[in-house]
Amino acid sequence: MVERKGRPPAARPVATPAYSVAQSAPHQILVCKACKHKGEACAPGHALLKKLRAAIQAAGLDVEFEVSGTACLAGCVPAHGGACVVGWRATAKATWLFGDIDPAQPIDDLVEFSRLYAAVEDGWLSGRDCPPRLCDNTLARIPAAMIVTREGVLQ
Repeated sequence: MVERKGRPPAARPVATPAYSVAQSAPHQILVCKACKHKGEACAPGHALLKKLRAAIQAAGLDVEFEVSGTACLAGCVPAHGGACVVGWRATAKATWLFGDIDPAQPIDDLVEFSRLYAAVEDGWLSGRDCPPRLCDNTLARIPAAMIVTREGVLQ
């Protein structure tokens, strides 16, 4: 448990256990499926996960992308109801997080972003390269991690 100054230790929510997601494709799309605000599974996240898996397969991108559900990505806004957070990551590429994604809306922009992400070597796109709806919903673009040790650079 984490002790916070002046407050009792924060209990870890049972709905979001610590785990890593094993990657079986060159790229991974992560869909938040655990709601930290309710302490239970996220029905909109599960719906988006199912819809996005089908769309990625229909687009012929399923060899390039694994679409996985994950623990809370901590980017949702409870007031937005069923809006979801989705992330893209790959080895040696920037990681992207987009929020306020409504699973009831068309997801063509998510598929288009997947195409763009797969096409760039380092995953680094500018905001104007992104589909317009995603440009407005960008939570983070995180550079690829470079870890330097005594033995040298690790990716």
